[in-house]
Amino acid sequence: MKNIVVLISGRGSNFVAIQETALRENWAQTLGAKIALVVSNRPDAKGLGLAEGYGIETAVIDHKAYATREAFEEELARVVDRAQPDLIVLAGFMRILTEQFVNRFAGKIINIHPALLPSFKGLDTHQRALDAGVRMAGTTVHYVTPALDSGAIIAQAAVIALPSDDAHTLADRVLEFEHKLYARAVKACVSGRVRCVNDRAVMDDDTARELTLFGNV
Repeated sequence: MKNIVVLISGRGSNFVAIQETALRENWAQTLGAKIALVVSNRPDAKGLGLAEGYGIETAVIDHKAYATREAFEEELARVVDRAQPDLIVLAGFMRILTEQFVNRFAGKIINIHPALLPSFKGLDTHQRALDAGVRMAGTTVHYVTPALDSGAIIAQAAVIALPSDDAHTLADRVLEFEHKLYARAVKACVSGRVRCVNDRAVMDDDTARELTLFGNV
């Protein structure tokens, strides 16, 4: 069985979208894959209870309990390693991972970012997109590298930025596509249809079409 480990910090909406897709499509049987562990750096993360409701093992590694980032990540790596992950999914995990951690799991960590990378890396993406006057905003799934939001792009969804939008309305519409896109991307990665080769996401044309979404709302 291929094991997926999900890292969260909050409500876990993307985790739930992935898990619901996995159950609906029976990934355990069709892909030989499952979410084996959900880890949070915050004890109060709502997603922990949701994971337990699915019968998924959970772990809490409170970053505030560690004197250094390196000490926190050493414990995080130990817990993640225990699950023997084939794929590590960052789903609202609000910690920037160090180069040492990323390199330890090179090619196995993916993240979703609420912008069309390489534009608008970092925080406040929706407001920055509106301030720039873009007509298309969106979200990107990418491999995680030591450089922030700079890994190979796996999947993207584009959403129209309307003149009436503010950061909240745009974020709500983008989030709908995040849920669809991330589940598809996780499935493609864990099934081997997407691979990280020489810092590029390699896939066939049909997979690329599946991992590119356009919204008209």
